[in-house]
Amino acid sequence: MTAIGEIEYTDVRELRGPLVVIGGVAGVGWDEFVRIDCDVGESGERRHGLVLEVNRDLAVVQVLEDTSGMDPERVRVSFAGAPLRVPVGPGWLGRVCNGRGEPVDGGPPVFGPTSAAVGGSPINPVRREPPGDPVLTGVGVVDALTTLVRGQKLPVFSAAGLPHLELATQIAAQSTVRGEPFSVVFAGMGLTHADATFIRDALEERSAAGELVLLLNTADDPVIERILAPRLALTVAEYLAYEEGRHALVVMTDMTAYAEALREVSAARGEVPARRAYPGYLYSDLASLYERCGRIRGRPGSVTVLPVLTMPANDITHPVPDLTGYITEGQIVLWHEAHAQGVYPPVDALSSLSRLMRKGAGPGRTRADHLDVAAQLLAALARARQVRELADLVGRSALSATDTRYLDLADRFLHHFMAQRMDEARPLDEALERAWQVLLTLPRSQLAMLPTELIDAHHSPEAKEQDG
Repeated sequence: MTAIGEIEYTDVRELRGPLVVIGGVAGVGWDEFVRIDCDVGESGERRHGLVLEVNRDLAVVQVLEDTSGMDPERVRVSFAGAPLRVPVGPGWLGRVCNGRGEPVDGGPPVFGPTSAAVGGSPINPVRREPPGDPVLTGVGVVDALTTLVRGQKLPVFSAAGLPHLELATQIAAQSTVRGEPFSVVFAGMGLTHADATFIRDALEERSAAGELVLLLNTADDPVIERILAPRLALTVAEYLAYEEGRHALVVMTDMTAYAEALREVSAARGEVPARRAYPGYLYSDLASLYERCGRIRGRPGSVTVLPVLTMPANDITHPVPDLTGYITEGQIVLWHEAHAQGVYPPVDALSSLSRLMRKGAGPGRTRADHLDVAAQLLAALARARQVRELADLVGRSALSATDTRYLDLADRFLHHFMAQRMDEARPLDEALERAWQVLLTLPRSQLAMLPTELIDAHHSPEAKEQDG
């Protein structure tokens, strides 16, 4: 039913893809929520939309359910006078919904004690707290070398054929904040039905525990859902964090599918394309999502964002990873070479970086030796990569004994430290002890970045004899 005093418009000028152009409008604002009745009479279908653009008396509306089957002569449009809002609260936990927030788990609609605008609002810089303390993912190479920090935005850069979905799902399934209230909001965009089923099955235990919100948009769903899903996920997470006091991890995959949906809508609007036909506002649009993470002074919760994106043709200069890198605080890069050797997760440690790692790791947060071990291991891996390039030129037999030990370290790093089962939650202490075992492949003289007392505590008598 239309509210009393609400004006209905019937002057539909054009239906174009997911867009409706309506004429004769007045007093309509950008991002306003729209109700669209597709037939005359009580049995008519109702759809919904958002105002994308207003130009004089014309309004361009993107329809959330798409425009298929709509007859311009039998459409009535009314504007709500406010942005799209959704109910928020703990009622989302344990639910599985589509990209519009409609349940697909057979349960009732999601209700909450209040509602919030899906567009969100930026955190007041004066009240923003710097990120601090870790989110432990249970993935050893991530926790030890690229620690995820509460309030951080840390993307995963992947490519076709690499197990980024498996890694994202594993992180969502087993992440913890060591005893504090914790929730995961998982937004999947442009998924195949097989992928959607895999995600539901892999996260079933966390969902049953009431710690998970699952929003799944499949490739055959309306393209507008792909744009709405991450915003809805962040809106739900913000309430859980800042009102319920939880630490919320938002996993968004695949942001390349999101950007392609944005490009499709931009083309339907007839906008002038920018690099690779993406809209010129792609940077600001991605920033409007990524910057919604953080911590607020005086509030116990936090929102941490882990966006996952695939790089077309493994091109890190592609607009989506390129712009994402400017906005976020590091990256976890997946590596074809490790994947070809059957190693999971195939993380390229030397290309990966968590710029806020020192805020969330070290004494009082993880372990006193964490940062030293991570720095020494990365330095050793860099040297091992140089030695491998040299070995390709002159042969392994021409290498010095120390250089040969570096090659052994690289192999042991892949198969002893990094390799992990997809269902294994590896404690940080175990990951660091494995890192020590890898480092002790080298002579003591090569561990110059580690304090002497740490080396003495971990150096075995056998290793001492070998070094001597």
